[in-house]
Amino acid sequence: MGKFKQLESFVAVATLGSLSAAARAEGVAPAMIGRRINALEERLGIKLLLRSTRRLSLTSEGEAFLEEAQRILRDLNETEARISQGGIDPSGHLRVTAPAGFGRRHVAPLLPAFIKRHPNMTISLDLSDRLVDLIEERYDCAIRIGDLDDSQIVGLRLADNKRVIVAAPEYLKVHGVPRLPGDLAQHNCLSFGNQGNQARGWLLRQDGEVRAIRVKGNMACSDGSVLHQWTLDGVGLAWRSLWEVREDLEAGRLVSVLDEYAAPANGIFAMLPERRHLPLRVRAFVDMLKSTYAQSSYWDAN
Repeated sequence: MGKFKQLESFVAVATLGSLSAAARAEGVAPAMIGRRINALEERLGIKLLLRSTRRLSLTSEGEAFLEEAQRILRDLNETEARISQGGIDPSGHLRVTAPAGFGRRHVAPLLPAFIKRHPNMTISLDLSDRLVDLIEERYDCAIRIGDLDDSQIVGLRLADNKRVIVAAPEYLKVHGVPRLPGDLAQHNCLSFGNQGNQARGWLLRQDGEVRAIRVKGNMACSDGSVLHQWTLDGVGLAWRSLWEVREDLEAGRLVSVLDEYAAPANGIFAMLPERRHLPLRVRAFVDMLKSTYAQSSYWDAN
């Protein structure tokens, strides 16, 4: 408890500008604040504050420590509030980006109820298939599908993402049904541009190993919804996520092929600039997605 009191007093002095102002805020004598600051500096072995009869200023070490101290106290307050009866409601503006198709179907519909539960929050959702730079573009969270390859950000797995190769019945009637992965070489395979790891091939399991099968086709697009429509139109085969084509498979508008060679599911992730010091508004959003996607009934209905 003494260590946290020292931190609280240091933050109060640094932000209010004087020992007396911090003492009034905490309801103690200025001498008590002074003793806490002295004890903190002695424990750390560094000078945090430069004090004179007229003014008080932070050392360079003090400025760096102030930022960390504020984060520690903020995290403590948020944690206590979350587990206490009633808790606190997250507030502030949340910036989220998600792939266009997935975002339209599995992020955007959840937001009205989320904001209704947290009326002190506002949110902006950017739907784009481009890979944004979270830190440079100041996004709080990005939803991404696939394998992680960015070491600068943190990925929290929200759900599995099963992928299937599909085609319209009309296409298969004309061109035949591929029975082996090698048969794909004889088919018009529609590619998702150079994104989604498809540039190196479609992943299928062969002889106990997952292999990238090179495919070719006469059309490619970086918009998943366009690729989906081309497939429905009978243009060719496409390798798509099950969440996107489930309804079409059930209705018979599309047929899946090579299911026995399907690769293991990759992931649907919430990407964050960092895991530590995560604002409460971001935690609430990620928790909502994770709890929603964890329900098998959700995917059955969507």
